[in-house]
Amino acid sequence: MQKPTPQRFLPLDVFRGLTVCFMIIVNTPGWEDSYYILTHAKWNGCTPTDMVFPSFLFAVGNAMSFSMRKFEQMESKAVLAKILRRTVLIFLLGYFMYWLPFVRHTATGWEFIPVAETRILGVLQRIALCYCLASLLIYYLPKKAVWIVSGLLLVGYWIIMYASGDYSLTGNAALAADKFVLGDKHLYHGEGIPFDPEGLLSTLPAIVNVIAGYYTGLYLQKAGSTGTSLTRLLQAGCLLIAAALVWNLAFPINKKLWTSSYVLYTVGIDLLILAILNYVIDHKKQVKWTGFFTVFGKNPLFLYLLSEVLVIFMYFIQVSQISVYRWINVNIFQRLAPGKPGSLLFALVFMLLCWSVGKVLDKKRIYVRV
Repeated sequence: MQKPTPQRFLPLDVFRGLTVCFMIIVNTPGWEDSYYILTHAKWNGCTPTDMVFPSFLFAVGNAMSFSMRKFEQMESKAVLAKILRRTVLIFLLGYFMYWLPFVRHTATGWEFIPVAETRILGVLQRIALCYCLASLLIYYLPKKAVWIVSGLLLVGYWIIMYASGDYSLTGNAALAADKFVLGDKHLYHGEGIPFDPEGLLSTLPAIVNVIAGYYTGLYLQKAGSTGTSLTRLLQAGCLLIAAALVWNLAFPINKKLWTSSYVLYTVGIDLLILAILNYVIDHKKQVKWTGFFTVFGKNPLFLYLLSEVLVIFMYFIQVSQISVYRWINVNIFQRLAPGKPGSLLFALVFMLLCWSVGKVLDKKRIYVRV
């Protein structure tokens, strides 16, 4: 933990805060039924929920446009060590989070979960890998070369997916690659089969979300929140969305495969959102409403981890033969508002619980960094 840096970028804090806030809400439904906007697309397509993770990666890139300034005064070895250290720490946090609480319930009691059955990849692991590879590309290559590599990642991923399988859950090349490298037991099993939506091959196009966020941050720092700069962001966002919709005809927009069209689509929407936030906050000076979201934006990693760990233990601890998570919803929230309203109410209350922890940290000016 460390004290905050004197310079903060309010639109970025709000953008991150919106992302983390919505991420907690969609990750903690209280019941089986949820409103459409709070669920992922079953396969192809993109709901508001499918915007959360790519927006977080975009925000990581935005933050890098500020933090990587320090690299100019550092030796290359020190820069490389810093990047690798942060990558390993975030990756391990994600890995151990999925392993928690290290034991599981069985008919005879608790049983230790062996390493051979742990999920290796996941949300934080993808953030770590994308941060690492994007940072190395940006640090070692000129801007033009980084954009060329970004294009190759998107087109190359499309070629691999087209040539080595199809775009179905069971027949895609990303699944085949993950099974070959990691094996079934180390993959996510929430889709009914071993399939990891944060797999190795599908991480390659996700790097572009971070790179786009980085250069967007640099552009705003140089151009400022002027009418011209924000108009260009809006134009770029609309062009990317249009390109994504055209590409969608051949390579469907799909979050679980993290298709190249999905990258363009999500970056386009993020550009529109960030342009609007900059206009409202920096240009129109409307900042009174931002305080709620900056609580999440200033401690995004810690509050995300807190939300996930709390849920893990709420599912693990049992009351009357059911998990605490289920018991709370059955006996409180579903009685107050059955079905979807109760599910949303629980998610909102849980989000506010995490926010209250963040508020205490913010008041004490404590910001958790990795």
